[in-house]
Amino acid sequence: MLRVELLYACAWAGVATVLCFSDTLEDASLDVPHLVRKYGYPLEVHTVWTNDFYYLTMHRIRCGRDRNSNPNVNRPVVFLMHGLQSSSADWVVMGPGKGLAYILAEEGFDVWLGNSRGNVYSRRHLWLDPDSDVDFWKFTWDEIGRLDVPAMIDYALEKTGKKQLHYIGFSQGTTVFFVMCSMLPKYNEKIISMNALAPVTYLTNTGNPVDKALTYFSNEITKTAEFFGVGELPPFPRWFKKAGEMTCRDDAIVVKEVCYNIVFLFGGWNPDQSNKTMIPVQLGHVPAGASFRQFTHFAQNMRSKKFRRYDHGHVGNIKTYGTWSPPQYDLQEVRAPIHLYYSLSDIRATVNDIRRLRYELPNVKEVIQIPLYSFNHLDFMWAIDAKTLVYDHVIKTMNSYHI
Repeated sequence: MLRVELLYACAWAGVATVLCFSDTLEDASLDVPHLVRKYGYPLEVHTVWTNDFYYLTMHRIRCGRDRNSNPNVNRPVVFLMHGLQSSSADWVVMGPGKGLAYILAEEGFDVWLGNSRGNVYSRRHLWLDPDSDVDFWKFTWDEIGRLDVPAMIDYALEKTGKKQLHYIGFSQGTTVFFVMCSMLPKYNEKIISMNALAPVTYLTNTGNPVDKALTYFSNEITKTAEFFGVGELPPFPRWFKKAGEMTCRDDAIVVKEVCYNIVFLFGGWNPDQSNKTMIPVQLGHVPAGASFRQFTHFAQNMRSKKFRRYDHGHVGNIKTYGTWSPPQYDLQEVRAPIHLYYSLSDIRATVNDIRRLRYELPNVKEVIQIPLYSFNHLDFMWAIDAKTLVYDHVIKTMNSYHI
């Protein structure tokens, strides 16, 4: 089935079939441990459990391949947290020299990659079955921030013997950090620096049409899906196959550029920074799984124009929070050193929303505008020049704390 779906990915990307069935197809098919080891990097797999009995997988790249390759050297720890519908694969899928996890390992960091509950690497619970128990999926990024991220940070610190680490988050990976530090302020003391790539809290000014549509229908979609026992957003590769059949077949009156835009509808499309050869690889790893409630929670915040907890309705809110409305996250409690990275063309983490976030956080050290106007949301992960435009500054920033 995966091989068939990747054929459609190749067709969408306009990549020659022979190329797709060589290295590209293999990288799309491999899971993170096999993908990282394929390129000669050491990879460890760790299992972490949360207080509500979800089992999470962490991936660790202890050292580099070409530089800083001694695994026994004491190194600063960096924890990377992926975005919505993603996984630890985000940080390695572009390959050595391009993927941030590889770059950090070569620069002398002990790299830990998180995986939130519900993605392909963290679909386990002590008694709930993700394939048959809808209760498994009754979580949002609130639980990921309050339970998953703290558990993974504590585990990494315990295993490395450190008291603090660096945190890098992308999109929802920043959202859950702000949830954690606002609701569990003691975790501020465990953070050396937080580099927030395309940070998402407020979504008042989003330019994404999908986000805007969800604002009005997300609650009903989620309630209907859960009524029928479905809590997970259907895997994208199945949609991809059908969409490829309908819109990108040879006799369809659709140009390939439209197909590219459909693929990146959720995160913005920047053709100047896209390596189209890599689209089949990217789509082999994304989406990686998420609950309907994660999307609904974002939609609720868009509608309310606030950064607050999940809205269960008046009765559910009274039962859960003791108030009619869900309480807001107190960003004044986020005292860790914050470095915000944004771009002018980001359709999800917009300039005005970043500005609002910046003035509500008490310890922002830097606000970095990416020096390329066309840079969009997914470019923080997949852009051809992400290293020079973003990652080099992130590394310089983290190293400055160890001088």
